[in-house]
Amino acid sequence: MLQQMELPGLAFAVWMLICFYAPVGGYPNGKVREACTSMVPCHGSSPQLSPEHTITVNGTEFKPGDSIEVHLSGPVFEGFFIQARDAEHLESPALGSFMLADRGASQLLTCAHTKNSAVSHTSKAKKKHIKVYWIAPGNAPKRVQFLATVVKKYKIFWVKIPGPIVSQPNALSPTPPLHATSGAVSTSHPVSYLSKPFNASSCGRTKFCIRNPSNCDPESASCFFLSFQQEGSSVFVEMSGPSEGYLAFALSHDQWMGDDDAYLCVGEDHRVRTITAYLKERSPPVLDSENALEDVSWRLADGLLQCSFRRSIRLPAHKGRFNLDASYYIFLADGEASEGGVIHKHRQQPLITNGIYNITGLPQDIGGSRSPRLIKAHGTLMFIAWITTVSIGVIVARFFKPVWSYSFLFGKEMWFQVHRMLMLTTVMLTSISFVLPFIYRGGWSQQAGFHPYLGCTVMALAIFQALMAGFRPSRHAPRRQLFNWFHWCTGTAARILAVVTMFLGMNLAALDLPDPWDTYTMIAFVTWHVGIDVLLEIHSYCLIRKGKQVQ
Repeated sequence: MLQQMELPGLAFAVWMLICFYAPVGGYPNGKVREACTSMVPCHGSSPQLSPEHTITVNGTEFKPGDSIEVHLSGPVFEGFFIQARDAEHLESPALGSFMLADRGASQLLTCAHTKNSAVSHTSKAKKKHIKVYWIAPGNAPKRVQFLATVVKKYKIFWVKIPGPIVSQPNALSPTPPLHATSGAVSTSHPVSYLSKPFNASSCGRTKFCIRNPSNCDPESASCFFLSFQQEGSSVFVEMSGPSEGYLAFALSHDQWMGDDDAYLCVGEDHRVRTITAYLKERSPPVLDSENALEDVSWRLADGLLQCSFRRSIRLPAHKGRFNLDASYYIFLADGEASEGGVIHKHRQQPLITNGIYNITGLPQDIGGSRSPRLIKAHGTLMFIAWITTVSIGVIVARFFKPVWSYSFLFGKEMWFQVHRMLMLTTVMLTSISFVLPFIYRGGWSQQAGFHPYLGCTVMALAIFQALMAGFRPSRHAPRRQLFNWFHWCTGTAARILAVVTMFLGMNLAALDLPDPWDTYTMIAFVTWHVGIDVLLEIHSYCLIRKGKQVQ
C-alpha cells in the first residue's frame, strides 16, 4: 500500500522538477506539444479549480467528416490549448483534426502523431474569444468531448476545462452535453464522403502511382499520394496529402509551369471542392466554369486532404483538357487556401516526375523530385568550389609557403603549383555551375531574389582574379606589392560574396534543402574554416616570435 502511494508522489515530484527546470519559461508562442498528454502548462504553480471560461459548439451530433464549430470564450486570457478526446476515456490521445478561423490568434499542433489534432495560441496577446472547426475522423468513438486549458496570467490557469459532448447518431448519451448550442451540424454534401483513406496496395499492379516520399503510406500524415487507374474509357484519380489548403496535380509537356492541364482539390468552408483549371505561364490557375469530373468524393480528417474523381480519357468538348492516353510530365503541388477557397502560391517546390509518363499505359509506382538535378548540381559544384578548393588554396598560399619553399613541382615551388591548381579548379567548377541554372531556366530567373545578381558578381570576380594572376609581376618588380594587394582584395571579396550567395541560395525552393539544418550545416563549415585560419595565424605568429627570440 505504501509503495502504491509513493509512486504517484514520485511521478508528481518528477513532473514539478521538469516544470521548474524547463529550458524555457512557459510557452508564449503556443508551441505546447510537450503538454499534449497532460494539457498542463509548465508554469511552476497549481491550476485553478473553478473555471471562468466556457466551450460551446454548434451541434450535438456528428458523422465522420462533419465539421463542428467550437468556441472558447470568457474573461480576457493570454493562452489556450484545445483538444477533442474520447468522452469515455478522457486520458486517451487527442483525436480528429482542427481547422482555423483566425490564423493570427490560433495555430494547429500535432499531438499523439495526429496532425492538426490540437489548437493553441500564437502569442501572449490578450483575447476573449476563439473560434475553430473540428473535423470528425473516420474512426471517431461514439461520444467525443472537447477540453481546454486556459491561461489568464502566467500563474493563473485552468487545466482540462470540460466542454460539450457530441455524439454520433444513435449513440447513448448518459449525460447531457455541456454548453451546447442548438442546431445540428449539416451533413448533406454535394458530393460523397470517403469513409477511409486511400491505400497503395494496387500501385504498380493496377494503378499508376506517384508517391512522395517514395513508397510512403497514403494513410500517413506526411505522404503525398497520386494514383491513376484506367476503367474502360475513363480514368479514376485519387489524390491525398498533408494539406490544410489545397492539393493539385498538372499534366505538362515540359518541366515548366505553363500551358498545363491542372486539377485542384481545395478546402473551402470545411468541405473539399474539386475543380479543373488551366495553367498559363507562372500566373494563378484559370479555373474552369464547367467541370468535366464525375464521381467526386472527398475526405478531410486526421490532417489529410483527400479527394477522388473520374475523368474521361478524351474530352474534345472541353478546351484545355489533355487526352489522358498520351505521355506527360506530372506535377504535384500543395499550398494554402484562404476563406472562400482562394488559393495561394504553393508552399514548396512542386514534385515533378523525372520523365514523361502515360498514365493509361503500364502501371508503375514512381516518385519524383522537388529539386531539379541541374539545380542540385549547381549547388553541389558551388559548395565544392567555394567551401573546399578555394579555402584549401588560400591556406596553402598563406601558411605553406615557408614549409614548401624548397620543394618544387614541374619547375615551380610546390606551394605555388598546389595553390594555382586549386584556384583554377575553383574557377572551372564555378564556370560550369554558373551556366546550369540558365540551361534549366532557359534564361534569367525573376523568382530568385538577389541570389543570381550576387552569383554573377562572384563569377566576374573569379574570372578577373584568374586573369590578373596570369599577369603577375616578378617577385622583385616595383608593381608586385600593388599586385599582391589587388590579388588579396579581389579574392577575399569573392569568397565573402560567394558565402553570402550560398546562404541566400539555400532558401530557394528549387533546392528543397531541409530547413533549418541546411543553414546550421553551412554555418558549421564556415565556422570551421574561419577557426582553422585563426589557429594557423596564431601558430604562424608564435613561430615568428620564437624565431626573433632565438636571434
